[in-house]
Amino acid sequence: MLTARNRKRPGGEIPTASLPDIVFMLLVFFLVTTTIDVDKGLGLVLPAEGNEQEVSKKNITNIFVNASGKVAIGSGDDLRIVEIRDLRQEVSNRLLANDKMIFSVRTDSRTKYQAYLDVMDQLKMANAKRISIAEPEG
Repeated sequence: MLTARNRKRPGGEIPTASLPDIVFMLLVFFLVTTTIDVDKGLGLVLPAEGNEQEVSKKNITNIFVNASGKVAIGSGDDLRIVEIRDLRQEVSNRLLANDKMIFSVRTDSRTKYQAYLDVMDQLKMANAKRISIAEPEG
C-alpha cells in the first residue's frame, strides 16, 4: 500500500508549445481593434492653385505675430497691439462692421508654432471664415 509520502507527484511544468501562437493571435487582435487618431492639424480648406482675386484694401485686416508672440492687428496707420485672448473680440467687432472682411495672418519666421495656433483658434472662435495665411517674414 502506498502512503501519501511515497506517492510521486507529477511535474509542475506548463506546456509552452502553443505560446507563440497565442501571442501572435493577441498581437493581431490588438492591431486590428486599435483605432489610430489621425485628426490632427488645422482644418482649413485651401483654394485651388491659381485662383487669385483682387480684393479691396478696406476688406483686409492684417494680423502680425512677432517672434516673441505679440500680436498686432489693423491695416495701414490703424495698427495696434492686442493680447491674444482679446483678439477674438477685436475680430468679432471688425466682422460686425464688415462681413466681407479678410484676415491676413503673417508671422515672423521665428514665431513659436503655439502662438500661431492660438491666433488661428481665436479667429475660428470669432467665426472668421475668410483667412489668408501670408508667407512668414525673415
